[in-house]
Amino acid sequence: MSEIENHQQPSTPFLDSEANNEQKYPTRTPPWGTVTILEEGLRYKISRIEVKPKHYISTQMHYHRSEHWIVVSGTAKVTFNDQEKLLFQKQSTYVPANTAHRVENPGIIPLIMIEIQNGEYLGEDDIIRFPDEDNQLFSFKKAITNKE
Repeated sequence: MSEIENHQQPSTPFLDSEANNEQKYPTRTPPWGTVTILEEGLRYKISRIEVKPKHYISTQMHYHRSEHWIVVSGTAKVTFNDQEKLLFQKQSTYVPANTAHRVENPGIIPLIMIEIQNGEYLGEDDIIRFPDEDNQLFSFKKAITNKE
């Protein structure tokens, strides 16, 4: 066998959904996809997020943490600060604390992102969820004040 034929791609088990090791990488499966925690420390958490095609993570915000998302594959439609932005493979965005945000997968293949949460408190009770209005740009001001 030649050197070229013998060459194998390096393994990236935390990026391949089939290769997730439940003991090493705990995974949640909400209706929109999966969240696998890869590593966490006192003020950070790194997760692999997979969003099914035509699904979304509901609009939310956090008082005590910011988030940085890096698209590994697929397309992310990110909404925050009353703006929509498409992110493609190798692109990233930063969402500061106290910012209402939403992520959806408008594509036909799974969206895979790496999420880095950073802040003084990363508990699940720091997720404030807002009702989503399909096909409308989410307005943080409207959600907080309940006004147009």
